[in-house]
Amino acid sequence: MSWKRHKENRGERGYHHGNLREALIDAALALIAKKGPDGFTFAEAAREAGVSPAAPYRHFRDRDELVVEVARRGFNRFAKLLNKAWNKGRPDALSALNAVGSAYLKFASSDAALYNAMFESGVAPDSERELKRAADGAFEIIRKAADLVCESIQEDKRPPSLMVALHLWSQAHGVASLFARGDAARRSLPMQPEDLLEAGILIYLDGLGIER
Repeated sequence: MSWKRHKENRGERGYHHGNLREALIDAALALIAKKGPDGFTFAEAAREAGVSPAAPYRHFRDRDELVVEVARRGFNRFAKLLNKAWNKGRPDALSALNAVGSAYLKFASSDAALYNAMFESGVAPDSERELKRAADGAFEIIRKAADLVCESIQEDKRPPSLMVALHLWSQAHGVASLFARGDAARRSLPMQPEDLLEAGILIYLDGLGIER
């Protein structure tokens, strides 16, 4: 795919002899970064890619299908980052869990357009099979972390690991959405988001009676 500036087209970015599908995905990401996942039309995506308004229909049924593809790719990238941070639970469950939390926040900050497409586009994760598979794959890393953490709790007092996973996910997502996002909606905080999340996780684990 080749992108370059059109001198003859008022300096707008143009698309030439490349992969139209990838060009439209890049265009959607650029527009999401500027306007949010609901703030652009299919025609605007075509214009951003430097193609005619009819061209996107060769690859996507409508704007929503384009956003679904962006979200799917986001979840796949997200899962890879979380899995790398998880590192098979090494060197220990708590350290690995905190690493997953930090990776969650880093993704929200460094890949804000993808993050917004994944979580703020209004697209239901189960609306498309591959999107659901990608989203489930990302959550599975958090579930693995919860499973390992729960193993340290006395069996007769052990909470359901799925509940723990959902609680941990809620904490990470809350901090990411408020304080670690990479756009103008980020709230100010007199401490690092990573420190806030780590403290919250420690308080939560203490409440479960988990020894550290």
